[in-house]
Amino acid sequence: MNDVKAKKHLGQHFLTDETIAKNIADTLSFSGYDTILEIGPGMGVLTKYLLEKPTTTYVIEIDQESVEYLATHYPKLQGKIISKDVLKYNINEVFEGKSFAIIGNFPYNISTQIVFRCLELREQVPEFSGMFQKEVAERICSKKGNKVYGILSVLAQAFYDAEYLFTVDEHVFNPPPKVKSGVLRLRRKENFHLPCNEKMFFSVIKTGFQQRRKTLRNSLKSFNLSDNLKEDSIFDLRPEQLSVEQFIELTLKIEANAV
Repeated sequence: MNDVKAKKHLGQHFLTDETIAKNIADTLSFSGYDTILEIGPGMGVLTKYLLEKPTTTYVIEIDQESVEYLATHYPKLQGKIISKDVLKYNINEVFEGKSFAIIGNFPYNISTQIVFRCLELREQVPEFSGMFQKEVAERICSKKGNKVYGILSVLAQAFYDAEYLFTVDEHVFNPPPKVKSGVLRLRRKENFHLPCNEKMFFSVIKTGFQQRRKTLRNSLKSFNLSDNLKEDSIFDLRPEQLSVEQFIELTLKIEANAV
């Protein structure tokens, strides 16, 4: 069977460097779970190294041409290729509530949505690693005060320890993307259950960053805060000046004092 043709509408850029593929496979600890889900395996350059690990590997791939290629070239994947859209498919039809790690060379056009999908599944996903557009990987791992620090940074780091691992050049892909790529790893925190209302926490972060140049006193007006609470010095800050812990503190204050 011929190689799969990369499809622009799926954001496909196939990694061609075997060493980088092996290095990405090695980013997982393979501890605390016995199953891996690879998202967007393409022609399996990463898959082959995952299949050598002491875990069960499933792959999820929306491109039917890639599904056929994988089925032909990787007999170990028999019964473990999920031909679905990862953003729409109920993964527990396969995993049934069990823990698993997520890994992949993620399509740039849906990479942030994949992170949000991982966060939704955080009770089951102790570890997540893979390749993103470099600026997205940096955003996920950035700390407060950084100009790229935002919603994705805070939400990912509320539940996971985020680590930017290494940069990948454009020329190791077919076709080459127009930007560099970055590989990161998320490891779930030992205590990843927040001491505040998580729905409120998400809402405070998203509302604050929608007007990131304003102070929180102005950007969070929709929460109908009491005059007393608005005098708190935390409201003098802009959202990118708050750490994850400060956003938790802010959420607790809003829960207790909103009128």
